[in-house]
Amino acid sequence: MADIPESAITEKFLAGSGPGGQNVNKVATACQLRVDVFALGLAPDAYRRLKTLAGSRMTAAGELVILARSFRTQEANRADARARLNELVDAALIRPEKRIKTKPSKAAKAKRVDTKKARSSVKAGRGRVRLD
Repeated sequence: MADIPESAITEKFLAGSGPGGQNVNKVATACQLRVDVFALGLAPDAYRRLKTLAGSRMTAAGELVILARSFRTQEANRADARARLNELVDAALIRPEKRIKTKPSKAAKAKRVDTKKARSSVKAGRGRVRLD
């Protein structure tokens, strides 16, 4: 799990949207988490992966914005936003494995040619019958 410094995180609570009656109108339960990505001290390749994974949640100023409003309480939404942030940063820290180029063996090439020839002869036999 990534170690995210508290100084890089800014929390703001907003009024939630959707159904919920008077509770939604009165209580600011939705949590907006803003993270300064440069303060995380990520390697350049990890930063690139994070930018790709974040997509439109990353601002031009290098801030990652996560909005959590699934739950009815501030604490639950705050925990959800932080969990999603950790998942995103952890996913960015995973380096994809390099692909190793491989070639088909001689036996595989020969088998491929043989099956092509067999198929070709089957198709050639389907043609119009000629009386020679």
